[in-house]
Amino acid sequence: MTRFCLRHKGFVILAWLVLAVLGALSTGPAVDRLTHSFATPGMAGYDTNLHLLQTLGIDGNEQPSIGVLTLPAGQGMDTAAGRDIAARTFAAANRAGHLAVADYANTANPALISVDGRTTWAVFDMPNPDLPSGAGVMDGIEPALKAAAPPGVTVSVTGFEQIQTTGASSGGPSVLVETGIGAVGALVVLLFVYGSAIAIVPLLIAIPSILATFLLILGLEQVTDVSFLVEYLVAVMGLGVIVDYSLLLVTRWREEREAGKSYEEAILAASPTAGRAVVLSGLTVAIGLLALVGLPVPFLRSIGLGGMLIPLVAITASVTLLPVILATVGPALDKRRVWRGSTTLSRGWQRWAGVIVRRRWLAGIAGLVIVLGLAAPSLAMNTGQPRANSLGGTGTAAQTLHQLEGVGVPSGVVFPIQLFTHGGSAAADQAASIAATTPGVYAVLAPATPSFRRGNDALISVIPIDEGNTSTGVATVARLRAALSGVPGGVEVGGNTAQNSDFTSAVYGNFPLMLGAIALLTFLLLAREFRSAVLAVKAVAVNMVSLGASFGFLVLFWQDGLGCDLLYGVSATGSIRNWIPIVSFAFLFGLSMDYEVFLLARMREEYDRTGSTREAIVGALARTGRLITCAAVILGISFASLSAAPDVVVEMIATGLGVGILVDALVVRTLLVPALVAVMGRWNWWLPEGLARLLRVRPPVSAPMETKHAIEV
Repeated sequence: MTRFCLRHKGFVILAWLVLAVLGALSTGPAVDRLTHSFATPGMAGYDTNLHLLQTLGIDGNEQPSIGVLTLPAGQGMDTAAGRDIAARTFAAANRAGHLAVADYANTANPALISVDGRTTWAVFDMPNPDLPSGAGVMDGIEPALKAAAPPGVTVSVTGFEQIQTTGASSGGPSVLVETGIGAVGALVVLLFVYGSAIAIVPLLIAIPSILATFLLILGLEQVTDVSFLVEYLVAVMGLGVIVDYSLLLVTRWREEREAGKSYEEAILAASPTAGRAVVLSGLTVAIGLLALVGLPVPFLRSIGLGGMLIPLVAITASVTLLPVILATVGPALDKRRVWRGSTTLSRGWQRWAGVIVRRRWLAGIAGLVIVLGLAAPSLAMNTGQPRANSLGGTGTAAQTLHQLEGVGVPSGVVFPIQLFTHGGSAAADQAASIAATTPGVYAVLAPATPSFRRGNDALISVIPIDEGNTSTGVATVARLRAALSGVPGGVEVGGNTAQNSDFTSAVYGNFPLMLGAIALLTFLLLAREFRSAVLAVKAVAVNMVSLGASFGFLVLFWQDGLGCDLLYGVSATGSIRNWIPIVSFAFLFGLSMDYEVFLLARMREEYDRTGSTREAIVGALARTGRLITCAAVILGISFASLSAAPDVVVEMIATGLGVGILVDALVVRTLLVPALVAVMGRWNWWLPEGLARLLRVRPPVSAPMETKHAIEV
C-alpha cells in the first residue's frame, strides 16, 4: 500500500483534495439531517407513547410543562372567583387546541391546590415538539398564561424541558469552535514532542479526514436516521484519533531516519510496524462500536455506524495520505529543530521501565489498587434522567419547581406516568381509582375532556412521588403495570419513566452477551497480531478494568456531584443517562485499546528482536511511553473542548471519555500493563498450536527459557 501511494503521489493528493472539498460541501447538509430522536420501537413504554401520539396527538415521552398560578393576597381557590381566574388563565394556553390541560377546573383534585389555597398548578401534556403540530407549542405556554392572567396574579412555568433549556441557555461554543480548540491544543503538544514544523502534519491529515467522514455520514443518512451526537464525535473524536495515528507513524518515521535510513526508506520501514499497529488500533475501535450496532435501538445503532466511520477513515488517511505528505514536505518541515538528538527514545521512560521490571510485583499491585479504587464507585451507578433540580441552577423554571416543592408537590411532577386505557369511561374511572391507591403515587389526573378522551380511549396522568431516575420511581411503574393488568380493555403504561425503564431492561439485559462477543472478537484479532494468547487475554481483561475507572468517575463527578457544580454549574444529577454507559463503553473500549496496541505491538517487536522479556518491556516503554502519554493528552484535550457544549448529556460523555483515556494511558498502560508482563515472564509469548492454526499464523516455537537475570536489571 505504501509503495503504491509513493509511486502515485499526485493521484493520492488529488483524491483526498476531492474528498475534502466534497466533505466541506456536505457538512452542512449532513448536520441538518441529524435527528434528536431517542425512539425505541418494540418496547412497551415507547409503543404506548406512540399510540398516545397517534390517537390523541400527545407525546407521552415528552415531559409536560407545569403551569403555576398564585392568586393575590386575600383571594384563594376556595372562592368561585379564584377558581374562575385559574380556569380561564390555564385554558388560555390551549386556544390552539394542541395541549391536553389537566387543572383543578376539570379534575377537582385537591392535590392541585396548595395548603394556603392561593397557589394552584396544572399539567400541560403536549405533542412532539419535532413534529409540525408541536412546533412552538411549549414556548407559547408561558406568554399565553401571562397575557391571560389578571393584574395581581402571578404565573410561571416549569418542567424538565424548561429547566434543561434554562441550564443550556448560556450557550456554548459551536462544534467548529470546539474542534478548533482541540486542534490548537493538539498543535501545542505536537510542537513539544517534535520541536519542529513537522508537528503540523497530523493536523494536515486531520482536516480532510474529518471532512471525508462527514461526507460518509451524509451517505449514511440516505438509508437511516443518524443521531445528533455523531456530529460531536466525528469533529472532536475524529481529530484526536487521526492525530494519535499520525503521531505514531511520524514518530516511527523519525526513528528510522535516526537509524540512518533515507526519507523514503524510513517511510517504507515504518509501514509494516507502526502502520500495522495503526490498522490494528483502528479495527479495535471499530469492533468496540459493534456493541452499539448490534443493539435493537435505532439511535444507538446510528451512533455505532457513524462512530465506526471515524477510525476507518483515520486508518485510510494514515496509510495513504500521510506517507505521501512525509515524502513530499516532511523533510523540509523537519529540517529545522528546536533541539537535536533523539526525539523517539526517552531515557526517562527507559529508567521508569527498569524500575517497573525490578519492582514488578509492587508496581502491579499499585496499578491494580489505583484502577480498582477508581472503578469501585461505578458499582453505585444509577441510570436514568438527570434530576430536574440539577439542570437549571437558579433560573425561573428551577425556582418555580422549588416553589411547588415548598407547598408539598414532589419533584416527580416533571416525570408523570401516562396511562392509556381502552375500555371506555368505566374502565378509565376504574384505572384512575386503582392508580390513586397504588404506593408511590402522589396524584391522579383524569379529566373527561376531549383532549384526554376519544371514543373508548382515555389518557390518565399519574404524578409519582419519586422521579423516574430513582429505583423507587421505576418501581412505581412496575407496580402500576401489575395493578392495572385486570382493567377491562387493557391499560398501557407509558411516559418518560416507563420508556426509559424498558430501554434499560432491553439494552442491558442483552449487554453481557454482547460484551462477550466483542471481547472474543477482540481477543482473536489481538492473538493473531501479537502471536500470543496471554497478551491478548491480558489486553482484553485490563481494558475492562480500566473502563470501570471511567464509570467510577461519572458516578463521583456527576451522579454524586463531586466537582460538576464547580466546573459546569450543574448540581449532582443523581443518575447517569441510561444510554451513556453503553455509548462510553463502545468508544472507550476501542480508544483505550489503541494504547494497548501501541505498547504491546512494540513489545512483540522488541521480543522478536532480542528474545528477552526485560528488553521487550524496557525497549517498548522507552520508545512508546512518551508517545502514549502525548497521544492521550491530545485526545483528552479534544474531549475537554467537547465538554464545553451546553448540554449535560454531551458533557457527561466528553468528561467520561476524557478521564477514561487519561487514566488508561497514565496508569494502566505505563504502570499496570508492563508490570503484569514482567510478572508473567516467558509465558507472555505462549500461543497454543491449535489456536495458531485457527488464526492462520505460523506455529509457535518454544519460547527461550529466560533466566532470572533476563527479567531483572
